[in-house]
Amino acid sequence: MDGFQAYGAGKAGGAFDPLTFIRQPQTVVRILCWLFSMVILGCVANEGYVNRPDSMEEFCIFNRNHNACNYAVAMGTVCFLCSTGFLVLDVYFPQITGVKDRKKAVMADIGLSALWTLVWFVGFCFLANQWQVSKEEDNPLNEGSDAARAAIVFCFFSVFTWALQCLLAVHRFRLGADSVTLNQDYVDPNQLDEATPTYE
Repeated sequence: MDGFQAYGAGKAGGAFDPLTFIRQPQTVVRILCWLFSMVILGCVANEGYVNRPDSMEEFCIFNRNHNACNYAVAMGTVCFLCSTGFLVLDVYFPQITGVKDRKKAVMADIGLSALWTLVWFVGFCFLANQWQVSKEEDNPLNEGSDAARAAIVFCFFSVFTWALQCLLAVHRFRLGADSVTLNQDYVDPNQLDEATPTYE
């Protein structure tokens, strides 16, 4: 069966084609997730902590709540690493020979994408709330406000990119389940011809 695919990839052993890989929807969305996590991490790590004019003590720009900055930095870092790992897995995925191993990889993608959707939704709500209740006297020079807004906006975008990644993984899972079922029932027509007795 030449066109057989399991979980969105053809038979193992084919040559890696970078152009085909980059054009895949899951790769595009995965790269967006990776970029958004870098933006959030960069915004909060670089400009999320400021000093008051009357003190040398550093505090978080989000309502002086260090938990908000720590959450954004930690989630940005872990999400960056997770996205990188799944990009590597996407490159290696067509070389996985076992259908069960492919199934596990796709199921892990579904689970982690759903988890990251929730994590970024919580992060968006948390950062937006803390930014809304921040006091002007804590940051009279308005330092880092653009970075704070950018972090909130990209948290919001991340909710949708990870949700889309989860939907794409579910689609791959459904395709895989159907193709595996079809492959189990498939019988080579040449074998049928050989098994059929001929009467002369």
